Amino acid sequence: MVEPSIEAPDFEPSGDQFVFIIHPIDPKKDVGRRYPLLGKILTEDQIDFFGRRWPPVYVSHITGIQSQETGKVIDGHFVAVPYTPRRMLQLPVGEVYNKIVKAGKMAERLGAGIMGLGAFASVVGDAGVTVAQRSTIAITTGDAYTVAMGVEAVLEAGRQMGTDIASATVAVVGASGAIGAASSQLLARHAGRLILVGRRERRLNVVREQCEGFNADVSISTDIASIYEADLILSATSAVSAIIEPEHLKPGAVVCDTAIPRDVSLKVIRQRDDVLVIEGCVVDVPGQVNFNFNFGYPKRRALACMAETMALTLEGR
Repeated sequence: MVEPSIEAPDFEPSGDQFVFIIHPIDPKKDVGRRYPLLGKILTEDQIDFFGRRWPPVYVSHITGIQSQETGKVIDGHFVAVPYTPRRMLQLPVGEVYNKIVKAGKMAERLGAGIMGLGAFASVVGDAGVTVAQRSTIAITTGDAYTVAMGVEAVLEAGRQMGTDIASATVAVVGASGAIGAASSQLLARHAGRLILVGRRERRLNVVREQCEGFNADVSISTDIASIYEADLILSATSAVSAIIEPEHLKPGAVVCDTAIPRDVSLKVIRQRDDVLVIEGCVVDVPGQVNFNFNFGYPKRRALACMAETMALTLEGR
């Protein structure tokens, strides 16, 4: 078997650059996007095996991003860390850090001033703090823009569905995590009732205290079934597989799924045409952007975490 090209091509930096870290979520499908033959012949276990031994992989050069406000044009790069979510949770956290830091070294060689951590690269360990301390370029998780877009999507969906937000029940799944906690604090200002759902009761109580004193009546739960009471749901867990099933949603519920991998089971899409599921935090990218890589989204669309990295680069941060 021939090892794929892993080094970045010769590239002359011009202007502000960014790098965004991606990694396989659906192992065979995602590896196949870049290496079709390997995606066909390797099993998921083999992908995990070889991924541990491969260094970060250069994926593509992103061009044509242009600010609508200033006209400034930037470009960037996708670099893949060849770990699946399952593998990131299995391996010693120091080993995962080392691989992400190596990706940062590649980002430096490409002339990038900032590197965004996508999906589980922003979740593992201390959510980018150690990686930032060991890197000479800036690091962002993209969480801030993900929170902003997720909350906006939930509120707008409620308005479109004719839901009175001020009296509605809103649930946040994964409320004990970084994105879930921040989203909860914003939604507490709008909802009539707020249910915080997560696995860590102690952490949920901390978030509950941060959400009290606004509009919402706040409660916590460690049972996913409690979201059946909710009119609007924002889901932002770091689970490695779907956790929201058809039986968890009441008729007419709206779910904004911001998680990667997705929290909402495909069964919901197939079996529940009485609920609305939004693939949260997908945003338009300004300019004639070309990602030069099919990462599974429509043209000129990106996840909010990617977009935050782009926005910071446009601002020269």
